[in-house]
Amino acid sequence: MSVDATRPTDLGPPSVRGNWFVDALPPEPVDGGSASFERLYRAFLSARAALGLALIGAQLIAAVLSTPPARSTLALSASYAVAAVALWLFPPLRHGVSARSFARISSPHWWAAIGLDLVLFGVLHALDPSGVNYGALFVMPVLMAAVLSPRLLALATAAMATLGLLVAAGWSLLSGMDVGLKTTQAGLVGSGLFAVSLLAGELSARLAREEKAARGSLALARQQEQLNRLVIDEMQEGVLVVDRRGRVRAMNPAARALLGATGGELSWQLRGRADWQPLVQALEQVHAQGGDGAGTEIDVSLPVESGVAHSLRLRLRFTRQREGSEELCVLFVEDNRELLARTRQEKLAAMGRVSAGIAHEIRNPLAAIAQANALIAEDVAGMRAEELTRMVASNVQRLKRLVDDVTEVAPGVRPDTQALDASAIVRQGAEEWCRINDVAPDGSGRLVLRIAAPGLRALFDAEHLRRILVNLLDNAHRHAEAGAGAIRVTLEPEGDTLVLVVRSAGAPVPAEVERHLFEPFFSTRSRGSGLGLYICRELCERHGARIDFRRAADGAANEFIVRLRTPEPETA
Repeated sequence: MSVDATRPTDLGPPSVRGNWFVDALPPEPVDGGSASFERLYRAFLSARAALGLALIGAQLIAAVLSTPPARSTLALSASYAVAAVALWLFPPLRHGVSARSFARISSPHWWAAIGLDLVLFGVLHALDPSGVNYGALFVMPVLMAAVLSPRLLALATAAMATLGLLVAAGWSLLSGMDVGLKTTQAGLVGSGLFAVSLLAGELSARLAREEKAARGSLALARQQEQLNRLVIDEMQEGVLVVDRRGRVRAMNPAARALLGATGGELSWQLRGRADWQPLVQALEQVHAQGGDGAGTEIDVSLPVESGVAHSLRLRLRFTRQREGSEELCVLFVEDNRELLARTRQEKLAAMGRVSAGIAHEIRNPLAAIAQANALIAEDVAGMRAEELTRMVASNVQRLKRLVDDVTEVAPGVRPDTQALDASAIVRQGAEEWCRINDVAPDGSGRLVLRIAAPGLRALFDAEHLRRILVNLLDNAHRHAEAGAGAIRVTLEPEGDTLVLVVRSAGAPVPAEVERHLFEPFFSTRSRGSGLGLYICRELCERHGARIDFRRAADGAANEFIVRLRTPEPETA
């Protein structure tokens, strides 16, 4: 009889196949099998070794207490015990064993564990002259096949064991023994073996399915935990988990930065640090009120190293306390400065959309006014009204520049970022600005230009880079003190960025002015639009660059620093 249980078509539908070890097999052979299969396989090997030693012990006890066993019976028992113990103790004998190998009756691993039991137990049952019923021993191979093999092969194993019992009953006929009794015993034991095979296979399949479901749930839970941890770690908002005793259970990087915490200290007590006492007081306040923290927002001030209070906003939430679980408090921590900046940014974005709409509506009538003024200027040439037309033209140009500035930073405009020669653009822009403003372009004049090397490349838009340079030069020209070299422009690489610095010698910018430098429509001049630096910042943000203001290290000048992204180096 040949049984091949490696193909699903031979096993029938999944509902009537054997255990899950084989049902879940991949189409390709695998080494070793699953951990559950290996664990059960080793357990059965231990049971076989114990059974072999028990057979030897039974033979020795029988020799002492009653008739000595036949030499054939003792030899078979000893052979089985040696084979079972050897397979249990020496892992090389089990090399390559897997669930797939136990799914084939032609597999040597199947014969070494199950087939050997069937043969030896059948011979013991047929040849033992003492009349001992060894049929109960067939439970071991039948149970092992039911757990480790497909259902069809497990039933085939029970059938082979039953046939062995029936053959032993027929052998007793030749020995002159009671055939009826032997046949009845063989039938009853065979029926029991089939029942054991079916029940053990069903229980094994059920347990394997439960284990598979549990493993899947555990994998999903771990994946969800990793996703939650990743999201929390990347949050800009600080997250702090504290228990009732004030012990910190978890803290994301944003919370560490806001609270001034260093790494590796997740077993703090909030009460153990003096600078965290406002947090403790906030928690105690919510607990004293008897609320669950839902919707509670508290502002606290934490001292920092410079001695300036650090204002934070706390939002408190409490986990629901269930039986066997501990109540935890989750604190969402935000910097009030960031909140104000975000609110201001949202307002500026809304104002930018409104301004863009207004600018669009102004452009057409402004063009009509400019055209009408040009026609009037032709008619009043040489007359007194000619001065009035020049005033109209000047103011029209001023309004046009204002409209262009507002349109330039209107939301929704997609930037045309590309790799460009920043050295050439900065040099050309500076020289053109010098011609327009009647400034000597050489090093002896008011403007000094220093470019580290030709061909420095950056990711930007050429016209936008010129616009930023011109705006910064105009600002420096208005505020720099007189004298040669009062304005300096440098362009040099720094790490993976390209740094453009516009320096203007002069008095420091007042603190109340510095806070509003990059805000729109803020200007210290009565006729200024207040959009120059705001446009610089918006254009930098569009292209992934950054602009900052600082007082020079020597304290003699103000500097605007633009950090431009550089393209990836070309690989051969």
